[in-house]
Amino acid sequence: MRGLDYTALTIVIIGAVNWGLIGFFSFDLVAFIFGNMSWISRIVYGLVGICGLYLISLYGRISDRSSGV
Repeated sequence: MRGLDYTALTIVIIGAVNWGLIGFFSFDLVAFIFGNMSWISRIVYGLVGICGLYLISLYGRISDRSSGV
């Protein structure tokens, strides 16, 4: 499970950097690399979204660890 957590976190960080570039510089790195809404770009955006949803479960796992369970 730990490997999946790190992989998902890495993908979400890449997505966050991309959103930062969009917000600050109006530059979409994913679209620049893979093309504007190409099938590869859509897969990358989808993976970022799925990983973000998966990492919501991290909140529950953090609170379980801190309570000593």
